[in-house]
Amino acid sequence: MAKRDYYEVLGVSKSASADEIKKAYRKLSKKYHPDINKESGADEKFKEISEAYEVLSDENKRAQYDQYGHVDPNQGFGGGGGFSGGFSGGGFSGFEDIFDTFFGGGGARQDPNAPRQGNDLQYTMRLKFKEAVFGKEAEIEIPREEECDTCHGSGAKPGTHPEKCSHCDGKGTINVEQNTPFGRIVNKRTCSYCNGTGKEIKDKCSTCHGTGRVKKTKKISLKVPAGVNDGQQMRVAGEGEAGINGGPNGDLFVVFVIIPDEFFEREGDDIFVEVPLTFVQAALGDEIDVPTVHGKVRLKIPAGTQTGTTFRMRGKGVPHLRGNGTGDQHVSVKVIVPKKLDDKQKELLREFATTTGDKVDEQTSGFFDKMKKAFKGD
Repeated sequence: MAKRDYYEVLGVSKSASADEIKKAYRKLSKKYHPDINKESGADEKFKEISEAYEVLSDENKRAQYDQYGHVDPNQGFGGGGGFSGGFSGGGFSGFEDIFDTFFGGGGARQDPNAPRQGNDLQYTMRLKFKEAVFGKEAEIEIPREEECDTCHGSGAKPGTHPEKCSHCDGKGTINVEQNTPFGRIVNKRTCSYCNGTGKEIKDKCSTCHGTGRVKKTKKISLKVPAGVNDGQQMRVAGEGEAGINGGPNGDLFVVFVIIPDEFFEREGDDIFVEVPLTFVQAALGDEIDVPTVHGKVRLKIPAGTQTGTTFRMRGKGVPHLRGNGTGDQHVSVKVIVPKKLDDKQKELLREFATTTGDKVDEQTSGFFDKMKKAFKGD
């Protein structure tokens, strides 16, 4: 099934800013996170949203996606067929064949028996908000290809050895004659019987069936550093797939996906929260307990505080990933207007309005309703 357009997944335009993409991701990830949404398909939807955000939130990945879409540009000449014109029926396997044909095999070929590094692997780790803030130790399981313990990577049955390929005489290549507009030309091709190794295995290892490699699950202990952010990755050297022909292992890249919190929001190393205040607290001032990731902290609210006022709590944010120090927490207050008042409370507010010179319209909404509309921005 074809992948959906990443912009469509997040519900943003292709010209959307980084901030718009981040806001769309936060909104959707909260809606579809499997810890919150138990509906069927929410988990797959969340994975799709996370994948789209991982690409579009990275400037380089986004530019590559805008140019190539879901096609990996490293896999040759895109998804459009490459040379779809005059060479499509000539049996050429790629640019190297074309080069060899017209320039006499001058293209350099990699020795198939030379040591090569194994493939890199990627693992996506989901972290709760506070786990990303403070870090954690975790054990993960990685499926990967490793050297076969039975044949020690040779692919041959124990007690036997690979032999020289009888089709290419151990060279790893064979000569193929082709008729071209320039005459009959000899072209070198990788031997399809030995895949260019120059070796042939007659008695294959029963464990790996001649590949020299087996699929295993490796347990790896990780120490996630404090302060990692959504989309960041950690390199674990040598924990990728086994090397080829005695080459070194590849690396493992752990990509972090942060589960959104219902109360805290994060921008860089700063944390943002919104706390409610009663009308009396805002008017007369108070001291309140404010939750932070570091625990409850007392915050002094000055008299006359207006809704939307923001206070900075220094050092109550996220530890800096690289270097000393910690971000801040920003507390935005929202004055909550009571929905129901009894007659006595209304009378007291009318008296208050009189002392401040405000007019109370008994025929319409009254002073308190007007104040309520003002807080809502009506």
